[in-house]
Amino acid sequence: MKKITLLTCFLFVAMATFAQKLKEMIYVGTYSEKGEGIYIYEFDRENLAAKQVQILANKNSPSFLEFHPNKKYLYSANEGKGTITAYKIDQANGKLSAINEKSAFGNGSCHVSVDPKGRFIYVSNYGSGNLAVYLLNKNGSIGTLADTIQDKGVASQKPHMHSMIPSADGKFVYASDLGIDKIMIYQVDQQTGKLTPGAVPYVEVKAGDGPRHLAITPDGNFAYSAGELSSSVNSFQIVKNSGAFVPLERVSMLPADFKGKNSAADIHISPDGKFLYASNRGHESIAIYAIDTQTGKLTIAGHADTHGKHPRNFNLDASGDLLFVANRDNDNVVIFKRNKETGQLTYTGKEMSIPTPVCVKILILK
Repeated sequence: MKKITLLTCFLFVAMATFAQKLKEMIYVGTYSEKGEGIYIYEFDRENLAAKQVQILANKNSPSFLEFHPNKKYLYSANEGKGTITAYKIDQANGKLSAINEKSAFGNGSCHVSVDPKGRFIYVSNYGSGNLAVYLLNKNGSIGTLADTIQDKGVASQKPHMHSMIPSADGKFVYASDLGIDKIMIYQVDQQTGKLTPGAVPYVEVKAGDGPRHLAITPDGNFAYSAGELSSSVNSFQIVKNSGAFVPLERVSMLPADFKGKNSAADIHISPDGKFLYASNRGHESIAIYAIDTQTGKLTIAGHADTHGKHPRNFNLDASGDLLFVANRDNDNVVIFKRNKETGQLTYTGKEMSIPTPVCVKILILK
């Protein structure tokens, strides 16, 4: 009996020691008007405190960041230079070291995403209205160019590619072009990364919506698009075998009595798929919606003040307990606690002071 008790105690201590070794990191991309590059912090969850461990110099506005699925590499879209950069993440301390950099084959490179199986990297070029796809090498470096596609403007509207979001299985990628009010649907060649139009090649939203960012539910059944210019959310059902979008509804991101200027920015879904969040620049808020998991329909659940101006990207941690908002014009990243039952956000009073933050990513080192 004593041996069993001692063994149990040993295992408990070993597990506790292992848990203590896990580090939670926060990576923040910035604009170079004030920011110095990518800011890296070790996060103390118990005290909601962040300790800076590195500033990786990049004066070309590394405005959007994304992890490789294996969490060993990070990629930045360098908006000021029209390039993308690959970084290795030190698994002991979370620090970054550059691997290589490639042309984005366009200008105003505002968004980067990675194939869920780690085979390809997608970059969206807002200024030139085009996209590019690269192969990824096993060492995390950006490999050869797989494809480029140039959108065509309509009438007086120029194309402005804003984001590319892959499906969970990597078979499709959804490219939101703000300038032409379309979300392009591409089928991905699983070997080469080349894109071909899907059976239904695009879905068109209301003129002037300006689709910016897209979020897909964890079950892959529904998608939600943040319309930058109209401050609206367009909802779609996803036809899984073809990747097509079937429009469901269009709802406002703003309170009915709000009369000021506003533009939508980012959009995310809680890990349990029950709530949708979208950021308002002007109203300075996060709009909160309850998702009907059967129909995909949205019900507004409220708005949370972002405690800063011009909230750009925001993110939830993997547990869904916390939400981090990057307020560009107030030079802060604000931390909120999230009620998993109601979806409501509570301001913690905890903030990170960072110049012109525009993207925030959270990672647990293992």
